[in-house]
Amino acid sequence: MVTNYIGSAKEIGTKPYNEKNVDRKNGTLVVATNAQFKPYEYYEDGKIVGIDMDMMRAICDKLGMELKIEDIEFDSIITSVQSGKADVGAAGMSVTEDRKKNVDFSNFYAETRQVIVVRNTESGAAGISFFEKLQQNFVDSSRWSYIVTGLGNTLLITLFAIIIGIVLGALIAIVRTIHDQNHKLKILNFICKLYLTIIRGTPAMIQLLIIYYVIFASVNIDKILVAVVAFGLNSAAYVAEVIRSGINSVDKGQFEAGRSLGLTYKQTMLSIILPQAFKNILPALCNECISLLKETAISGYIGLTDLTKAGDIIRSQTFEAFIPLIAVALIYLVIVMILTVGVNKLERKLKNDNAR
Repeated sequence: MVTNYIGSAKEIGTKPYNEKNVDRKNGTLVVATNAQFKPYEYYEDGKIVGIDMDMMRAICDKLGMELKIEDIEFDSIITSVQSGKADVGAAGMSVTEDRKKNVDFSNFYAETRQVIVVRNTESGAAGISFFEKLQQNFVDSSRWSYIVTGLGNTLLITLFAIIIGIVLGALIAIVRTIHDQNHKLKILNFICKLYLTIIRGTPAMIQLLIIYYVIFASVNIDKILVAVVAFGLNSAAYVAEVIRSGINSVDKGQFEAGRSLGLTYKQTMLSIILPQAFKNILPALCNECISLLKETAISGYIGLTDLTKAGDIIRSQTFEAFIPLIAVALIYLVIVMILTVGVNKLERKLKNDNAR
C-alpha cells in the first residue's frame, strides 16, 4: 500500500489495494480523518482515498466490518475517538513522546521531512489563466458538487436554527419580562439567566463540540440535527435579549391600556406588546440571522460539509489558495445581500402599515 502511493516512480499507482468480497457481519468501523494530506488521505472522484484509507479498508476486510470514514478537522480527530464517535483516528499523525502519553499509536510506516515552500513566479502554474483556474477548481472532477452540497447544508442549518432561536428566545424574553414586572417565575428566571450567562459567555465552537462529543457522545445522531440544535441554542440567547429590549422599548402605557380594556396579561403581550416590539427589533433580529449564517462555518469541526468546508475540500485537492475561498465568500455575500434586501422591504411595508 505504501509503495503504491510513495514508492519509486515506476511503482506508484501499480499496486492498488482491492477490497475483498467478505461477509461484513461484524458491524461498522468508524474512522476519523482529515482528508487534506495527500497521499495519506485525500479526495479523488468524490471518495476519500490514500495510504491510511487503504489500510483501514484492509483492516475491515480482515475483521469483516463495513468502513465509514468521517472527514473532520484535524484537531477534532483525537476528541472524536476519545468520545466514542469514532473507533480509529487515521490522519498521517506524527508520533511524539508527549502524544504517546495520551494516544495509543500504531507502528510508524513512513518517515517524512520538512521542506520550505516558496513562491516561484516562473513556474508552470503561474501561466494558468483565470478561467483555467475556475475550470480546475469547479468543473474538473465535478468539484462544484461540494459547493452545492455545502450550500444546501448551510442554508438548512441556518433556517431551522433561526426557528429554534426565535421560539426559544421569545419564551426566555417573556419569562424575564414577567419577572421584571411582577417578580414572578423566580425559578424560571434564574434558569434563564444561568442559560444566558453560559451561552453568551462561551464560544459557539466550544458549544458545538460539547453538544456533539459530550452530550450526544453515546448517541448515533445526524450531524445536521446536532448543528441545528447547537446553533439554535446559541442564537436563542442573543435573540432573547433582543426581544426583551424590544418589549421594554414599548411604552408602558400600552400595557396598562390593554389591561384596562379587560385583556389578560397573555392577551396583552401577544396582541399589543409583541407586535410593536417586533417592529422595533427587526434590524437587530436580521443582524442576528446574518451572524448565525456565518457562524455555521465552524460545522466542519464535527465532520459536516458546510459551505466553508466545501471550499477547504476543493483547496486540498487543487492547492489553489484563493479561488475557492473567494467563491465561498461571494456566496455568503450574495445570501447576506438577499436577506438585507428582504428585511428592508419588510421594514418599509411595516412603516406604510403604521402610516395608515
